[in-house]
Amino acid sequence: MAYSAPDNRTGRPAGSRSAATPERRLPEGELPPIDPLDTRRYFIAIRRLADTLSHGTDRSRFLGAGLEYVQSRPYVPGDPVRAIDWRVTARSGEVHVKEYEAPKRMPAWLLFDTSASMTYSSIERSKYAVAAQAAGGIAFALLDRVSPVGLLGTGEREIRVQPSLSKDDVMQWLVKLRKFRFGEETTLTRRLTELNARLANKALVIVFSDMHEEGSIDALKLMAQVHDVVCLQFIDPAELGLRGAGILRAEEAESGETFVTHGRRTFSDPDEIKARLRRGGIDHMAIRTDQPFAQALRMFFATRGILSGGKR
Repeated sequence: MAYSAPDNRTGRPAGSRSAATPERRLPEGELPPIDPLDTRRYFIAIRRLADTLSHGTDRSRFLGAGLEYVQSRPYVPGDPVRAIDWRVTARSGEVHVKEYEAPKRMPAWLLFDTSASMTYSSIERSKYAVAAQAAGGIAFALLDRVSPVGLLGTGEREIRVQPSLSKDDVMQWLVKLRKFRFGEETTLTRRLTELNARLANKALVIVFSDMHEEGSIDALKLMAQVHDVVCLQFIDPAELGLRGAGILRAEEAESGETFVTHGRRTFSDPDEIKARLRRGGIDHMAIRTDQPFAQALRMFFATRGILSGGKR
């Protein structure tokens, strides 16, 4: 469940829908420049996050770097001297050279939740805004380690960018992510299922979501049977126990349904979700929108070998 803060322009909850139409014309919003900065500084902030994530790390098996030895073969004129395999040469009495091949780079898919519940905020920055910054920083950190990065939106909008090594592609989809729609429903479970069916080779899958959709955990577990999966769950402080106490009436941001709850109730409990994901071999990190997260995210990746030379 998610709660909806009033929209200053319309007076409606931020996650509520406009009058239903066959085309589902949803009111749109746009993330303000960070803190509030201009577009140039928006990218500078993301680049700094990428540098923080990359600090003190080595190339990882996730990010495919260097060359792998394949075999030694007899020397032919034109082979570089530095490629000579001296051990095989000494043993065989004939000059041999080493052959290498570049390892296949593991692509990274970033699954970004663009649903209405992500736009909810009880403070200055929404879950959506923090997730967009995190996604950009991680994408550039992955590119720094020569790993192709792709993006898949998990809302109603069709957002799909195939993995590539292009920084321009990342910048373009970051600009696209700055715009959002109120009332957009989540499709995380469906997108996970579709992507899992399409991926022919092993991939790194990173999910950016508040994990409000029932069924998404099972879909993540299924994905993790073949692929390396990481879940970053974004949480507004109010979701850990609504401000104030007592009974209140609220509206679900995506479905528009109203319900009655208690002010102390916690939704999408990160500890419970973490435990369920861990049983499926999935790494999970909860990111609160009211706390700095760059250093914690760097340590999270470093201890799991995602942006370092360690093994998971």
